[in-house]
Amino acid sequence: MLQSLIHRPRRILMTTDAVGGVWRYSLDLARELAAGGDSIVLAGLGPEPSPEQAREAQSFATLVWLKSPPDWMTRDEKDLDRLPGELRSLAKTYAIDLVHLNAPAQAAGLDLTCPIVAVSHSCVATWLHAVRGQAPADAWSWQRDRNRAGFDRADTIVAPSRSHAEMLQACYGAIAGLGVVHNGALPGPRPGRREPFVFAAARWWDEGKDAASLDAAAALCAWPVQAAGPLAGPDGQRARLDNCVSLGPMDHGKVRRLMRRAGIFVSTSIYEPFGLAALEAALSATPLVLADIATYREIWDGAAMFFNPRDPHALAGCIESLSRDESLRRKLGRRAARQARKFSLGKQVRMMRDIYNRAALTAAGR
Repeated sequence: MLQSLIHRPRRILMTTDAVGGVWRYSLDLARELAAGGDSIVLAGLGPEPSPEQAREAQSFATLVWLKSPPDWMTRDEKDLDRLPGELRSLAKTYAIDLVHLNAPAQAAGLDLTCPIVAVSHSCVATWLHAVRGQAPADAWSWQRDRNRAGFDRADTIVAPSRSHAEMLQACYGAIAGLGVVHNGALPGPRPGRREPFVFAAARWWDEGKDAASLDAAAALCAWPVQAAGPLAGPDGQRARLDNCVSLGPMDHGKVRRLMRRAGIFVSTSIYEPFGLAALEAALSATPLVLADIATYREIWDGAAMFFNPRDPHALAGCIESLSRDESLRRKLGRRAARQARKFSLGKQVRMMRDIYNRAALTAAGR
């Protein structure tokens, strides 16, 4: 039975949003699945995509936008009451064989007979745990309950790193069927002539990206620090970058080209369930300077330079020592590229197909 599932194309309903890294994850995965014969319906939540984003998605998938917000963009749980109905309607309209949810909370209350796979890219509980050392309380307390209900409802749960899987279980307790599938990324532009600047890319309004440390370190470095990504968030969040060259929101292709040119790539994130930008930079053999957090150690240990999180002087010291040592930059760039090749989209798709097959067998036994 498992062998027949492997070769049968599926009609997959996959949720997404256009705000953060889930967009790139879902598009890259969906494109590869479609190339392998699956039909993909992308169901978006939250702010609508730009025309450019929509065109990319529609080149290989059906794109629809829902009225429900992502769970992390609302403080009122009632705003999510319509989501199960919206997903059921799409599943019926498109004769969906499998649902891939890019947030476990979206599985809560979802009554479907087809298999449900939920991927935890991040959540309020683990974000608060990592960034503020807190548990959800008051206006956010329902978030933990809704995610717990989603974990219990889905047939299979996926985390993008062992570190995030461990943090999920630290925050929620034991999670049945929890597996790990590392993210993959498309190969980037080939390495070219390096230029003397530092590059970073993130949604800087997110406190977990630690824009403050990046900006403070930039004031201490000889090389300019260029930062791509929005400073203002969808819920009124705002970051300041006074010492960096702020490039603002930027097309993904331009980001990849800047990674190729940069002498150093930096990530100051103190919360990263995976860290796709670091992988994309490494694929162009750009040397990595990363916050010393569990996820980055899991994926990049031995292939990056690490600094103490929230310590701008430690970050500036790493940047300054690397900027003066071209030989070390080349060595770290080669190590990063070699490690990055372990995280191909092809490998990710193969592992996700195994997850889908497992979920189908679980659903069949309900």
